Amino acid sequence: MANVKIIENKQQAVNEIASKLRESSCTVIADYRGLSVKQITELRKQLREANIEFQVLKNSLVRRATAGAELSELDAVLVGPTAVAFSKDDAVAPAKFLNDFAKKNDALKLKGGVVEGQVMNAEQIKALADLPSREGLLSMLLSVLQAPMRNFALAVKAVAEKQEA
Repeated sequence: MANVKIIENKQQAVNEIASKLRESSCTVIADYRGLSVKQITELRKQLREANIEFQVLKNSLVRRATAGAELSELDAVLVGPTAVAFSKDDAVAPAKFLNDFAKKNDALKLKGGVVEGQVMNAEQIKALADLPSREGLLSMLLSVLQAPMRNFALAVKAVAEKQEA
């Protein structure tokens, strides 16, 4: 009877992981081998404050969940110690937090992840993390859109000043 209960618990865990994989806008998988307990605690605290769920999971359970979520391409990175960060709100936040933490702590290695349903390797996750924030991108776009009008206004002002003189 104990085996049936264990199997049911594992199946429930697999279903929860598959659900998180489907629902999250960004999932990042990392290797935490070599981090101290203090470092992991600090990382968890930062991620929790950003509303990002961070779990250390068994590879076998994650493999079954990826099959259920139709993300079997992730199975290649499920080797060694695996920690997974899930975010439903922000499609970039887990990548940014983990990448920044990895820059300060060489022991944390990004393995890959899923962003908006697309499987990405470690390099793609790092590239995503290096992008400016949404607000930064919007301000850049706004300045690019304003530049022609600003230049036109300066040219008109210069012509007006020249005619006055």
